[in-house]
Amino acid sequence: MFDYTALHWSGFLTAAVLLNLSPGPDMAFILGQTLRGGRKAGFAAMTGVWTGALGHALFAAAGLSALLASSALAFALVKAIGAAYLIFLGLKALRAPGGSFVSEAPEGLRPGWQVWRQGVFVSLLNPKVAIFFLAFLPQFVLAGAGPVWAQLFVHGFLVIAVAALIEPPLVLIGATLTRGLRDHPGVGRWLDRALGTLLVGLGVRLALQQR
Repeated sequence: MFDYTALHWSGFLTAAVLLNLSPGPDMAFILGQTLRGGRKAGFAAMTGVWTGALGHALFAAAGLSALLASSALAFALVKAIGAAYLIFLGLKALRAPGGSFVSEAPEGLRPGWQVWRQGVFVSLLNPKVAIFFLAFLPQFVLAGAGPVWAQLFVHGFLVIAVAALIEPPLVLIGATLTRGLRDHPGVGRWLDRALGTLLVGLGVRLALQQR
């Protein structure tokens, strides 16, 4: 069970590191939330994205990602929902009055929970992520190393584990750069506008993507 060679693991981990270092919507969302709300918001966004990615790993193991890869209608539907959600978040940030992220949180709702939830949806509603998991993970499935679904899930989980080593330092660096600035109204408004523009841009980019 899961009997792989050192060459297998070195190849997989190298690919996982390079994939996590490459820029994309998930990383942009994490850094954008960090710049707007500091370390707490950054870590909440990061764990939310990880949760969504774990969902994609489960979908790939269950074979559900194949539906997005084979059905134009399913792909278009998920893409439209994901793009609309990103644009909605972006417009909300563009209309925000500025100031710290905490001050904008609805009463009774912890900001960390709100950003975590947004991160989950940003990841889950990106059909490109689902298709990526379906295209990437099977390359590391070996005959005789265990059930296919289990191998897919283990490798998908390890992609997230690699992200857990790479992304936290980036959040800490981003939080350090903006510490002491977020609570100034002028800077807060600028950060809100920057995040809003970023999210709207990501939404438009997702809407224009092809399968």
